[in-house]
Amino acid sequence: MNKPILAVLASGRGTNLQSIIDAINRGQFSAEIGIVLTDKPHAGALERAAKAGIPSLCIDRSKYNTKEAFEKELLSVLKDYKVEHILLAGFMRILSPLFIREYKNRILNIHPALLPAFTGAHAHRDVLAYGVKISGCTVHFVDEGTDSGPIIIQAAVPVLDNDTEESLAERVLQQEHIIYPRAVGLYLNGSLEIKGRKVLLKE
Repeated sequence: MNKPILAVLASGRGTNLQSIIDAINRGQFSAEIGIVLTDKPHAGALERAAKAGIPSLCIDRSKYNTKEAFEKELLSVLKDYKVEHILLAGFMRILSPLFIREYKNRILNIHPALLPAFTGAHAHRDVLAYGVKISGCTVHFVDEGTDSGPIIIQAAVPVLDNDTEESLAERVLQQEHIIYPRAVGLYLNGSLEIKGRKVLLKE
C-alpha cells in the first residue's frame, strides 16, 4: 500500500516540521513527506528537511508581484510532487479560497492558542494583553476563513503571572509537538469525520 504523500509548509524554525518527521520515523503513522516548502529563504525548516533527506524548496513570496502568482507556483510544485495532503507548520501566509478549494478538507494547521479565541499572527501577545489564565494550541482543518476551520484537537497550558511572549510560546510549543502528530495520525488513518463545525472521532 502506497504511503500518503504530505507537503509541510513552514516559514520559521521548523520545530513542528521536526515533530512530524520524528513521528513518522518512530512509526506513529505511515506517511511520506514529499516536499517541504517555505516562503522565506533562510527558514530553519529548510535545514531540518535537508538533514532528514527530504526535498525542500523556497518559493520566496517577495519574488512574486501578486498573491495569485505566488500561490500558482505553490500549487504547481505540489502537483509535481504528487502531494495529497498539506500540513501548515508555522506558515505565515493566509491562503486564498482558490488555493484551499484545491485541497478541500486536506489541509491541517497548528495554531498557538485555544481557538476560536486569539486568532491571527500574534496569539501569545494577545493572550497576555487580555489577561486570560489558560492558553494552549489547536489543530484544525483549514477553511476559507482565518483560523476558523473545524477543530480536531486542543491542548491547554496555564498562563503564569510572570510570563513573557517567549516563555508562554515555549510552553505552548511543547504541547504543539505532542498534539500535531497525534492529529495527523488520526486524520491519515481515516478516523476523523467532519460534520458541520464539528470533527468527530469515528468508532
